[in-house]
Amino acid sequence: MFMVHDSFFIYEIKDTKMKHIDFTPCGVCSRHISFDVDADGKLHNIEFTGGCPGNTHGVAVLCEGADAADTVRRLRGIDCRGRGTSCPDQLAQAVAGAIAD
Repeated sequence: MFMVHDSFFIYEIKDTKMKHIDFTPCGVCSRHISFDVDADGKLHNIEFTGGCPGNTHGVAVLCEGADAADTVRRLRGIDCRGRGTSCPDQLAQAVAGAIAD
């Protein structure tokens, strides 16, 4: 299955119960976020392209294997320098969109 939304693509990985998400963030330094969500709602393989390398890598490592819904609750609304969003907030938005489908 393949679905296109305004800023992200979701497709199911063949022969697995995993969804892969490619997301284009808005209003932040990172240019791309990708990750997988397994059948149990856990996040895997989180990768940011661009952004502050230490921060985005840290977020990715901390969220590896985490519950998707819990990750949305924890990261949603984090602000970076008054932008009204941040790389963690953009990840939360991407995850929320992925698990809503």
